[in-house]
Amino acid sequence: MDKKIVLVTGMSGAGKTSAMNALEDLGYYCIDSFPSELLGEMESLMEQGDPKYDRLAFAVSALEYLKFMNFFDALNRPVQVIFVDAEDDELLLRYRFTRRQHPLITMNMATTLEEAIELERDYFDHLQQNMKNTIHIDTTKITPQALNNQVRRYFTNETNDQFGVTFQSFGFKNGIPMDADVVVDVRFLPNPFYEAALRNKTGNQKEVYDYVMGKEETQEFIRRLKEYIDFVLDSYRTQQKNHTIIAIGCTGGQHRSVSIANWLYETYKDKYRCWRSHRDIQEEAADDESQDETSNRGGFR
Repeated sequence: MDKKIVLVTGMSGAGKTSAMNALEDLGYYCIDSFPSELLGEMESLMEQGDPKYDRLAFAVSALEYLKFMNFFDALNRPVQVIFVDAEDDELLLRYRFTRRQHPLITMNMATTLEEAIELERDYFDHLQQNMKNTIHIDTTKITPQALNNQVRRYFTNETNDQFGVTFQSFGFKNGIPMDADVVVDVRFLPNPFYEAALRNKTGNQKEVYDYVMGKEETQEFIRRLKEYIDFVLDSYRTQQKNHTIIAIGCTGGQHRSVSIANWLYETYKDKYRCWRSHRDIQEEAADDESQDETSNRGGFR
């Protein structure tokens, strides 16, 4: 069996532990704070054929990331990276809520929480060019359970030779997703919010979906949008990008963006490995692909 190696990294407090918990549930042997100096010993264990080392996940810091990547690159072992991130203000709130100490303060590399976050952010900014085969997940507005669900979707029935796409709806009033590769604004489309019978429904429900998709403006828009998305996805796949996130935004993230994200998912699900995520709606969706768990600062680790 081919070895599967995942490096979970990202900003402290953004959810590395939650991501590792999800991988552990999927059968990965998960190791946190593993010393890079012992990687040679781990390679020996992997070569001995013990099946528990067939699927490994390491949680690594910004300071250790390059050491791990260089080690596995030298062995020509493919590595999947999960990078969890959150806005700086959200990280500050989480640390203040949990009263935990930032690792860079513990290591005497920073004296304040703000300084530690800024320093860690700088480290990762310099590492971006080495972030190969990376899944970016922004946890600013989601709960640990939503992060767990996303990781599970990425790694359940995983295949290494198929390009993956997430279509995510969101509301501009709640901010643009930090991890989006492409942002599509659909606020110009007719808004079901102004129809009393549709106001409290979402694009996951047929009445709203039919209202949005049945408009002449929408039909012209999705024709042009598909041409653009086809070009983008073909280009990303040619560049050997492993996964991309296309975020579709309307004002509140309830009606138009949800409808268009659902249409995109149905359009591309047979061509690519696809997921859909509705960030700003309650989880009343018609299937288990949708999620809207909102931020829970105390739960991330």
